[in-house]
Amino acid sequence: MKTKTQSKKVNKAWLNDHVNDPYVKQAQKDGYRARAAYKLKEIDEQFGLIRPGATVVDLGCAPGAWSQYVRRRLSPSGAAVGALNGSIIGLDILPMEPIEGVTYLQGDFREPEVLEQLEQALQGRPIDVVVSDMAPNLSGIASTDATRITLLVELAVDFACAHLRPEGALVVKLFHGGGYAELVQLFRETFKTVKPVKPKASRDKSSETFLVGIGLKKQA
Repeated sequence: MKTKTQSKKVNKAWLNDHVNDPYVKQAQKDGYRARAAYKLKEIDEQFGLIRPGATVVDLGCAPGAWSQYVRRRLSPSGAAVGALNGSIIGLDILPMEPIEGVTYLQGDFREPEVLEQLEQALQGRPIDVVVSDMAPNLSGIASTDATRITLLVELAVDFACAHLRPEGALVVKLFHGGGYAELVQLFRETFKTVKPVKPKASRDKSSETFLVGIGLKKQA
C-alpha cells in the first residue's frame, strides 16, 4: 500500500509540474504538440542549423513538435501552413498526426527496409540537417539502456555519414551515464565541430542532453 501511495504522490507531483511548466504553457499558446519544440528551437538559434531551402530529416519525430518547428523555420513567413521553402521527412515507429508539408514514414529506424523507404523519399537529395529525438523504451537496467541508446545514436551517425552534405549537421538526444563518453568520441571522430548542449527547455532533473555535430570529416 505504501508503494501505491508513493506512486500516486509522484504522479501527482509530475502532473503538477507539467501543468505549471512555462514551456508547456508556451507550447499550447504557440500551437506546438509538445514542449520539446523549444529544445530544438534553442539549439537551432544557437548554431543556425536550419535555413531556407534546407532538406531536413527528423528521426523519432512523433508526436511532431520538432517537425512543426522545422516546418515553421522553412516557411517564408514562419507560418504553420502554406508556402514551404525546403523539405522535411519525419520517421517514427509511432503514428503521427499529419503536418502540412512534412513527409511522414512510420517504421523502425533499425530495420533496413525502413531505411530504404527513407532513402527513396529523399530521391537522391543530400540532407542539410538530421535531427534525432529518438529514445528507446528504458528498462531501468543501466547497462541495457546504455546499449539501446548507443545503438540509436550510432545508427543516426551512420545515416548522417551516408546522406549529409559535407557541411551538414546532426543533432541527437542522449543521456549522461554509461556510453556517453564513447558517443562524444564517436562524434569527434565524425564531425569537425562537436558541441554538447543542455537546452533551458530540458528539465533540470532529466539526464538528457544533446550533441550537435557540424561538418563531416573525410572518412578514411
